[in-house]
Amino acid sequence: MKKLLPTSTAGSLPKPSWLAEPEKLWSPWKLQGKELIDGKHDALRVSLQEQKQAGIDIVGDGEQTRQHFVTTFIEHLSGVDFEKRETVKIRDRYDASVPTVVGPVSRPNSVFVEDARFLRQQTDQSIKWALPGPMTMVDTLYDDHYKSREKLAWEFAKILNQEAKELAAAGVDIIQFDEPAFNVFFDEVKEWGIACLERAVEGLKCESVVHICYGYGIKANTDWKKTLGSEWRQYEEVLPKLQQSNIDMISLECHNSRVPVELLELIRGKKAMVGAIDVATDTIETPEEVAVTLRAALKYVDADKLYPCTNCGMAPLSREVARGKLNALRAGAEIVRRELSA
Repeated sequence: MKKLLPTSTAGSLPKPSWLAEPEKLWSPWKLQGKELIDGKHDALRVSLQEQKQAGIDIVGDGEQTRQHFVTTFIEHLSGVDFEKRETVKIRDRYDASVPTVVGPVSRPNSVFVEDARFLRQQTDQSIKWALPGPMTMVDTLYDDHYKSREKLAWEFAKILNQEAKELAAAGVDIIQFDEPAFNVFFDEVKEWGIACLERAVEGLKCESVVHICYGYGIKANTDWKKTLGSEWRQYEEVLPKLQQSNIDMISLECHNSRVPVELLELIRGKKAMVGAIDVATDTIETPEEVAVTLRAALKYVDADKLYPCTNCGMAPLSREVARGKLNALRAGAEIVRRELSA
């Protein structure tokens, strides 16, 4: 019998200090060559063990083998020049120096498949792997070739589909596409964003999920959240169309956010990864706080379709805080499981 309320993370977990500078995005590696390869695999093992010890049901790699959830994938593609950089505004929120698309984009080789195969060898639990979504990839680059966000997104969707199919063949059970851009560019989401995402999952022989958060707990994101008012209704723009899409599952930020929980009604019938852990604070939730979030979600999500999760990745947090939050997630889910079984 399938476990009720299986827990998971949104993706990234803190890296050990011997691999990269902790609590920092885009942190440079401290190792090189063969030592770096071995170090990444060792960090993956540690991350997996910490998830297991916390009682997380659907485990991941903690994104230990990549510096960033978008750019590490893009680094492996042809047609993108990382030496030729431009400053762009990412997610309409903050300026960043990004690489430039200089020619047709393609994927000469698989990007994460060997890492996923390595993770699969370490555990018999269900595993989830995160990829950047097409729109978020477009929004993390300067395009000097296609001169069209939509055209570039369709090319990325084809590339992501190739990678996703190989990940599924390597034993990945759930493939997650990270699309924080879906909370910003609503017209584009409706015009071509969801269609591109559906192209990315075309023919996939495992479950798919789209993760739409309000961003890592970094200052640029927390400052933006302060401008969103007393209710964050961005999901209202995209959830109805996602409910009609062929994406299996939707991952949302719910805990300590101002998202009206009743917006979950807009995806009734879909599986929902409900963010019950705030990644923008060092405060560790109590199990009861997690349970409160999950109980609220259960008014709009059937119990067999609810997956307790973190709001977003935890890479910028300390390992101690991340461990505490994972334990709270498991304990809070267990409280609600007991209530449901009673």
